[in-house]
This record gives sequence, structure tokens and C-alpha cells, in this order.
Amino acid sequence: MSLGAESVGIRVRYAIEINKSACETFTQNHRDATVINSDVRLIHQLDIGIRNEPVVLFGGPPCQGFSTSNQRTRNKDNSSNWLFLEFFRIADLIKPDWIVIENVAGITHTEKGHFLILLQQQLSSRGYNFQSGLLQASEHGVAQKRQRFFLIASNCKDLSPFETIKKSDEEFTVCDAISDLPALSNGFSAGSLPYRKPATNQYATSLRGNLTDCEGHLVTKNAPHIVARYSHIPQGGNWSDIPAELMDTYKDRTRCHSGIYHRLKLDQPSIVLGNFRKNMLIHPIEDRGLSVREAARLQSFPDSYTFVGSIGLQQQQVGNAVPPKLAAAVFSFLAEHYPA
Repeated sequence: MSLGAESVGIRVRYAIEINKSACETFTQNHRDATVINSDVRLIHQLDIGIRNEPVVLFGGPPCQGFSTSNQRTRNKDNSSNWLFLEFFRIADLIKPDWIVIENVAGITHTEKGHFLILLQQQLSSRGYNFQSGLLQASEHGVAQKRQRFFLIASNCKDLSPFETIKKSDEEFTVCDAISDLPALSNGFSAGSLPYRKPATNQYATSLRGNLTDCEGHLVTKNAPHIVARYSHIPQGGNWSDIPAELMDTYKDRTRCHSGIYHRLKLDQPSIVLGNFRKNMLIHPIEDRGLSVREAARLQSFPDSYTFVGSIGLQQQQVGNAVPPKLAAAVFSFLAEHYPA
């Protein structure tokens, strides 16, 4: 979200995050921001200095409890589902002119929309006008089908309908996103590598910038019996294409969801990344999982953006992130109403 905010001229001053490796990644890529590695519930003071420009508070409260893939704790009893109230406690501390909230689409219907109603009540009680809706990342310049909920609120402006957020003129595919990146193998681990070929489309060109090589070529090393399954899966296929005898480690393979062992299609946007290592998303033409850089490309991170930590932590950071190009579309909507 910070990359999207910065792309329209919003200067990021503070970031609060409980995950240490995510803080280290943020610090490395956002040198001018103060990063607070803490549970947000322990933050009771923020010095934003003299208010000579509008203040924006933005973020994404923990979303696992709202996700449709989580049926066990997707309810009012999940304590993580109430952390969004901390967002408004911080709002009371700094009294922002603008608020931007991101979450999974499930927040709109979990507990019959209870949490969405509470969000709206929290904003209304503080005098904010707001607009909200679901946005599809592939419609806003991201090479991935990833639907997310966004809410924008202002304490002084009537906002245009959310549907007026500008969409991209082109839908980008997996081929557009990763075909210029180096060929890799199962378990590959390397620092910087040169590109495989020149960028031939707007998507790859915009993410490469002026670089001649990039980092993040880390691929999970899967066991031989897992790699053996990959060769049976065509582009767009999944676990159901794997012969039953190769899936004997599963107690009941029919309970796998459609995203397990999904091989991406070159000519379409990626399916949602999420936990792409756990789901074992497969490269479209190579029998291996996605590298950290390939996943970052599908999320629309620039190649200059580097990730810190073990391969698992880097994969988690990429999969959890808001696609920067999607965030940019949201903050561009805000900027249209921003006081000059």
C-alpha cells in the first residue's frame, strides 16, 4: 500500500507492523519512513509533527479471519477479527483527514456483514464521509485475479462513487509478467541474475525500470515425489490431473481445493497468490514452484523492491501484500479529491 501511496505523492511517515521480517523489508525499501515493530495495541502515541498538509491513515487489519478459505474461525469469536478497532483508536490519536482500509472480500459478508456495518458506524460516528467497494486487481494493471475490499473516508470531502476508480486499458497475463525472468529449477537459490530477454510489454517494462538484472530468484526445494506430480498437470490444471497413485500421501485427495497444485496459464492473469508455497502453485512451463521474484512480479512489485528473511518469510510477505498497482489506483482516487 505504501508504494501505491508514494506513487501519487503521499509521503509515508510511519509504519506499524508486528512481523519482524516484514519490518526489515519495509525499512530497506522505504528509507524515509519510521518503522515501528510492535503490536499495534501497544502504540499509544504518534508524533506527526506540524500539520501543514493533509494526513492519511491507511492499512490492512489482519484478514485471515475474514477469508473465505478460513471456515473454522471466520466469526465474531476470532479475536483477530476485532483488531480493526485498533485502527480507529489510532485514528483518534492522530485525527487523520483521510482513512484508507484494505481487506479481503470476505469482510463484506462474514457474520452477515456485521464487521462491515461496524466499520461504517465507526467512521460515521467520527464525522467521516466514505465510499467502499470490491476491486479486482486484474482490472487495475495487475497480472493477477485478486479481489479485495477497499474503503476510503474523508473528514471534509464528499467522495465520488467508488465505481469511478479508473481501470486499466489492458489486462496483463502471466506471460507479460514473468517471461523475461531467468529460467530456474526446483530449489534454485541465487542472488542477482540477468534477465532472460528484453522486456516486450508495458507490464514488464514498468517493473524493470533501468535494471539489467534483479534479485529474488528463490524457489522452494520440493521433494522428488512432489516434483513428479508436476509433469502431469497442464496449464490451468490442478491436483485432479495427477494420477491417484502419485497422491497416496493424501488421506483424501478429493478434499484438495482447486488452487492446490495449480499450474498457471501463460495467456491469462494468475489466480490469487495467497500462500503460493503451501498451495504449490506451479510455473506455467517449468516443473517447479514460483520464485519469490516471479510472485512479486505477479503482485506488481518493481524489481528494485527487495525482500528480507528466509525464503518462507519472503514468500509470506509477497503473498500477503496489497498489489502496488492496485493500491496506486485507490490512492489516485483519493488524490482526485485531495486539497491542492
